[in-house]
Amino acid sequence: MIARTLSLTTALACLAAGPAAAQPGPCAPRDTVVQRLAEAYGETRQSMGLGAGNAVVEVFASTASGSWTITVTGANGITCLIAAGQAYEATGDSLPVPGSDA
Repeated sequence: MIARTLSLTTALACLAAGPAAAQPGPCAPRDTVVQRLAEAYGETRQSMGLGAGNAVVEVFASTASGSWTITVTGANGITCLIAAGQAYEATGDSLPVPGSDA
């Protein structure tokens, strides 16, 4: 996993320029990040949501290899890597029944 994270980090860091340099983590234009995750790791978007400041938070993962990556994309279209790892597993947990000890 460390080698995977370092190679992705290195690749995206080389692509980062201008305003992206002020962002946390390695950053690049969203299309570049999505393409790299798909080609190098077989990851596709599994979920997304809206975070603080209208940033789009996305989880990319490969159900074949179990690798996953969390990204945040700002209004400027720059996507930054927040976390990455292994052993991704999709779940369909339901909410506990009201009144039960969940």
